[in-house]
Formats: sequence, C-alpha cells, structure tokens
Amino acid sequence: MAIITGCQNKPRILHQNIDYTVYRDKVVQGEYTAQVLPDGSMTSNYKSPANAPRRRTIELKFSINQKDNELPFASNHQIVVKPENGQYQTPLIIFGQQYLDKEAGIDEALELDVPMTVKLDMSPVFNAFEKDGYYEDLNGDKIYKEDFKGVFMAGNIVPLNFDFENLQEDVQLQDTDGDDIYELTLNINTHDPDRYVKPGWKLTRDISSYPQLKTDNNLVQALYNMALEETVLLSEEDGTFRTGAKWAGVWTRDVSYSIVLGMGMADIQRARKSLLRKAKRSRIIQDTGSGGAWPVSSDRTTWALAAWELYLISGDQLWLDYCYQVISNTVEDDRKVVYNPNNGLYRGESSFLDWRVQTYPRWMDNVDIYSSMNLGTNLVHYRTLMIVSKIAELENMPTQAEKYADWAAQLKKAINQQFWNPEKGYYTQYLYGRYFTYESPKAEALGEAFSVLFDVAEEKSKSVIENTPVLTWGIPCVYPQIPDMRPYHNNGVWPFVQAFWNMSAAKAGNETALEQGLSAFYRASAMFLTNKENMVAENGDFITALNSDRQLWSVAGNLGMIYKIMFGIRFTPDSKMTFSPFIPKTYAGEMQLSNLKIRNKEFTVKINGYGNQVKSFRVDGEESGLHEVSLIGEGKHTVEIKLANNSLKGQINLIDNKFHLKTPETSFDGINLNWTSIEGAQTYEVFKNGELFKTVKDTSIDISGPNAEYTVRAADEQGDVSFLSEPVLHASNLLITSINKFVRDKSISVASSPPDMTEVSKTKNRNIEWSVIVPESGYYKLYFEYSNGNGPWNTDNKCAIRTLWVNGEKTSPVIMAQRGHHEWASIGNTNIIGLKLEKGNNQFKLSFEPENENMNFENNKALIGNMMMIKI
Repeated sequence: MAIITGCQNKPRILHQNIDYTVYRDKVVQGEYTAQVLPDGSMTSNYKSPANAPRRRTIELKFSINQKDNELPFASNHQIVVKPENGQYQTPLIIFGQQYLDKEAGIDEALELDVPMTVKLDMSPVFNAFEKDGYYEDLNGDKIYKEDFKGVFMAGNIVPLNFDFENLQEDVQLQDTDGDDIYELTLNINTHDPDRYVKPGWKLTRDISSYPQLKTDNNLVQALYNMALEETVLLSEEDGTFRTGAKWAGVWTRDVSYSIVLGMGMADIQRARKSLLRKAKRSRIIQDTGSGGAWPVSSDRTTWALAAWELYLISGDQLWLDYCYQVISNTVEDDRKVVYNPNNGLYRGESSFLDWRVQTYPRWMDNVDIYSSMNLGTNLVHYRTLMIVSKIAELENMPTQAEKYADWAAQLKKAINQQFWNPEKGYYTQYLYGRYFTYESPKAEALGEAFSVLFDVAEEKSKSVIENTPVLTWGIPCVYPQIPDMRPYHNNGVWPFVQAFWNMSAAKAGNETALEQGLSAFYRASAMFLTNKENMVAENGDFITALNSDRQLWSVAGNLGMIYKIMFGIRFTPDSKMTFSPFIPKTYAGEMQLSNLKIRNKEFTVKINGYGNQVKSFRVDGEESGLHEVSLIGEGKHTVEIKLANNSLKGQINLIDNKFHLKTPETSFDGINLNWTSIEGAQTYEVFKNGELFKTVKDTSIDISGPNAEYTVRAADEQGDVSFLSEPVLHASNLLITSINKFVRDKSISVASSPPDMTEVSKTKNRNIEWSVIVPESGYYKLYFEYSNGNGPWNTDNKCAIRTLWVNGEKTSPVIMAQRGHHEWASIGNTNIIGLKLEKGNNQFKLSFEPENENMNFENNKALIGNMMMIKI
C-alpha cells in the first residue's frame, strides 16, 4: 500500500541520481539504507554484490618470483571445484599451459571453507633451466636458474587474489620430493570479515580536543564525528599518524595530502611530527616504491605542500627555516635527476597511482615509468616551486626566490603547452614512450583538480570542471579504464581525490559539480560506516583489489569538506585566517565550528545560508568587509557569516563508466610491422618517431626504410583509444660499446650469469671513462644494458643512479631501477638519452655525483653492460 505524504513532510534531498539518493539524515541506494539515528549514531544494511554465493568455477594463476609471468594477461586456469569427502584436489596443471575445465561456468554454489590441494607441474621451467640456463617467460624476460625464488599462486577466490606483487609465503607452492611437482593445500571460500560492512556505528572515543561541528544536517554531523573518531584511532602512541587501519607507519604522500586536506588543522603537532619522519639528510624521503623509489617515483615533494600548510597555520619561523633547507635541497636534486630539459617537464610516476599495471600499459617497466611525465606529478612539482620561492622570499633570499619563481613559471607554461587537450577541454594523463614521446589522452582526476587549485588552468578552470568525466559514484582516478583489471586505481574512486576535486569545483564556482561531489563522498562514508581507502568506479562497491578502513587521507578529506569548503578556511603568510565558504543550496542551513584552536587563539565560527558570496561578516559582533581574522595575539573570538543565498549551478560531464580497448601487441618481420587484431577496434593509428604516420584498418604495414621507431594503438567508433603498443625500433646500424674493457676493477660481488658486466657502487668504479669513434655527426639515442637485483621491482628503495658526461659536459642521469630481489641475471635497459655527437672521437664518462644518492643511501649498486647507440 502506497503512503502519500504532504510536501511539508517530504525529506530534504541533498542529491539524487539514478543510483542513490542522499538525504539530510540518510542515504538510500536501491535496497540498502544508511540511516542517522536520533542519538547521532548510524546504521547501514549495505551488502557487497561481490559477496554473492561463489560458483564452483574458480580461476587460478601461478607466478614465478611474484610476477604475473605464467599466462597472457587476463588468461587464467579455470577449475571446477567439486569436493569429495569434504576436500578437493585439482588436476595436474602444467605451468604455462592454460587449463580449462570442460564444465567451466557450471552454475552451482561452492561450499564454504573447502580444503583444496593444488598440484602444479613445473617441469617446463626446470627443463629450460637445464637446457638453456634460463626460462623465458611470456613477457620475453629471461628467468635464470640462479634467480628462481619460488612459485606462488594467485586466484579469484578468498583467500587468494591477483595482487601478484604482494604474494606471500602462505600461497607459495613447495616441491617436497624433488619431482618438479609443486603442491599447496589451503582452505578456499572462507569467511573474510573485511568483505562485510559492520551494521552500525556509534561514537565511543573522546573527540573533544578537536574542532567541534554543530549542524542541523544530521548526515554531515554524524560523518564529521565519525571522521574525528577515526582520527583518534589513527593517532599512534609515538605522536604520528598511521596511514590506515591496515597500513602502519607514516607515508610521505599519504600524510602530506592528509595535512593539506584537514589534518593540519585537526592536530598540527601530530602532523608536524609525522612530516619530520619523512625527511632525512635534509631532504624529503620518497617512500619505497616502483623500481626502488626515487627517481622512478618523484612525488615526494607533496611534503612541501603539507609543510607550507603547517607554517601558514602556526607561523613558526624555526619550522620555516627547517622547511627551506629540506625543500630546497630536494628541489635542487630533482632538477638534476628528474627534470627533463628537452620539454621543461618533470619525469616520474603518477602521484599516488603507484601500482604499475593499474595505470600504465603492461610493456612499460620502471625505467619507462621514470622517463614518462605525468600531469599530477608535474603539478605537485609546480606547487612546490611556488612554495619554495615564497619561503625564500620570507627568508630574505631574493635571488633564490626569483630563481624558483622562474622555474615555476617555465613549468606552468610547459604543463599548459604539453598536457592541455583543447578538444576534450581538460588535461591529458601523461606523456610516455621510449625513443620518442607520445600522449595518453585519458583524464587523470588528481591532476585535473590540481590544475584548478594551483592556478595553472586559470581561465581554463571552468572548462576543466565542466568537461572532466565524472560518474555517479564519484570522479574516477582515470578515465576511461584499462580492461581486464581488478578495481583499485584503475576503475576506482578514491575519496581523497574526490575531496580535492570538490575543492577545485568550489574554487571554480561550479555548484552542480560540488553538490554531486559532496554527495558521492558522503554516500560512501555512510554506506560503509567508515572512510574507506577506495571503491569501485563502476558500481560504488568497496571490494577492490586492496582496501582499508579509516584510510588517513579519506578521513582527512571528510574533515576538509567542512574546513576547506563549507567554511572556506585558508591561511596566509601574513598571519591571517580567511573565509571563502561555499555551501550548495541543498546543503543550506546553520553550521557552527567551535573549539577551533589556531596558534594562541580559539575561534567559534557560525555560518548561515548557501552560495559562495558573503553577505555579512562579523567578528565579535563587529561588521568587517575583509572576511578574515588576525592570528596574532591571544583570546577567544566569534565569527558570524551570512551567505547571500546565491545559486551558481554549472555543468558537469556525468557519463557512464567505460573501458578502453586492449593494447595491440606488435612484431616486426624485417619488412612489415604486424600487430594483433583488437576486438572493438574500428581503426589502428600507427605512429612513427613520435608523430601519427598512418591510420589503417589492417593489422600490418610495410615499414622498410631508414631507422625509425613505430608504435600502434587501436581506436573505437567513439574515437577513444587504447594504450600504445610497445614501441618497435627498426634499426640497421646499432653501435655497441663494451664498457667492461674500460674498467680496472672487473670483480663482481654478486652471483651473476650475464658475462662482461661491470659492477658500479659507491666504492667500486665510481667513475668510468671511455671513448667512441662516431661514423657521422648527428642526433643519437643511447642507453646502457644493466642489472639491479637489490630488491623487488615494485618496492624497496635501491634504484641505482649515475650521471653521464659526454665530451666534458653533463648530459643526463642514468637510471637503473630494481628488477627483482637477487635477480642479477635479469637484464634491462636504462633510460634512453638523446644527444648530438660529432663525427670522430667522442669522450664518455659515467660518474657518481652527490645528486645520485638514492633513498637507501648505503646501497646504490648495479651491473652495467654494453652501451647501445643509434642515429635516428
């Protein structure tokens, strides 16, 4: 029976779309409701669709040395689990040969907690070891017998997953009798509490020391209090912030972004101590990461954004002095190792998008990622240069201030020249390639937000907010998505990114974008009753490849929606706290922020109305037209703000989620460039030496001719494109120079299969000099073969770095990223360096310079092989 209520009793809607409705006291998403109760607690009956009863067909895949190297991407073994006497044993699976059960897809539910024994025949690998000394995996990488560390299992059934980089000993198979048959027994389809939402939340921790919110918007009130409680839970006994419920310790980018979003205001002392943990040798620490951390990842300068925020809040001169030393030293090192003088941009991995296969084409290794240039990372470098320039000015160093300001201006110009896409109306994701540079036209949410917040977009800000793709569930990290990838960064929405996007929407004056963004943020916190790390862009669910409750920057984003947007609080170098609030009309009402302690003052701020124009601004009862208060002195003060109730509206690009086409795989037969046919492709775009060469419908073209690099991408009928294929170099006259014959110390301190390699470290072969006779003058590209087995390719901090000199001049850093733990037989290529050479004798030198110190400091070692050089 339907009940019709009068309009006066109709619940006030904050936002509504086809997937959910956000009210002032609840969120309704289909059959699920998150409700605020009269006592301020919350309930939720949300259930993840990923927890539907498991079917008998499961997928498995095996991994040598924790890499996805058994079967082609997205191709897995399909096993139908039918237990006998409560247990199940798989057929004998042969490594590298896909097993497809003839009953795969059977629609029957799988029993819970099934003991499963997996049997894997590794003889193809060990036979190759005996015959050739190595096994060549499907990626073309050689795994030498000495480098075999074990075989692991991944899968799509709890407790397994497809996070190859983090496979642990509990999923490692063992050969107990030496017959090359590896086995593992584990219980599958077990209960995982992390896959379920707790039914209720009630405030149980003391949050009285933090700024207190009072509002008639019950949903916002409850979620703010939840964020404060989670701030308490993330506060470690050592005085630092924990990164998340699952993630212990302080991480540079996580804590830095969190401080900028709101943690600096919530707990400045803990924020400061956390930042101090992330500096060493008067430089910012890049957390362990892809290829051995910095310089493959180069977004450590997020620290500068947080450090500046803390200075503005505190006005602490000693802190400013310290920050200048740390930031300026970091900036100077980055200028020598990360900056690309050829195009004015900074190299390095996408800020925070540090799970390689979630963001980049699979052919890109860590050196390729170092060589790429990302939008968000470059904007972080730009903001850092602006900050260090301002600090130098405050420190009375005009020459330094001018230098850094000039660097910032040059970078801003380069960002707008090389990332702006006028056809789409927003910036592109990154530039990538090998011998030449190409554009990835995808949108990147964090970078788009920063372009507005950091005043790089300027008059283009309106376009960025209106045109960047957003989904009902929020703004995805990237758009469109990579196909056949579990949600995380790819096909993911991250609340902290959503928070920065909301701030940029407010700055651009787009009420539609802000209302949608706020409600997307609050929908997730309410339904999950915690501030999750991420969620699925496709359906808003929380079961992704990896997730955590009370993620620090998600919690900070929740606080930031109040501090930075609804109250519009900012701080200035001249000791002022300013207010530029923006409250969408649907969120209109009375709000009060009390116990706001800044320096030696305590503020109570009251705000009423909606819009972004201030109608009345009073300080302690006195009208003021400045919309600011001084932070100098002591005392308690009351600020009263009335908004003008102006409505701005605006447009957004609200669209359906989309996955772009798969990446073509190329081959060269000596005459023709060939590539795989891609389902859904209307045409293929062939690039030559960085420029579009041909658009064809076939999967092959003749590329006979002079030296050139070729790469291909697929395009669908809407014009969206795949990633570019791995570049193919068509070359006939590669110049090869053995470095080994030019060194005295030919001893190697690691077990290594490759011959004629030269060890370089902080004590061995710090300087190597040699000469090469060049047959003709011109522009050459060169790189070195190398090996670095100091750590896994996806973590640790031992990337080896050297400096190349040519004819007495510094030309470029040489990057030798980690390739695998103790995998010294794995050979890769350094970054490709372009330079002009004269005909005849040319002098080369590799040296270890002060700026070549890595994040480990002690271990900066690699093996270097031949120098490869070609004229293109």
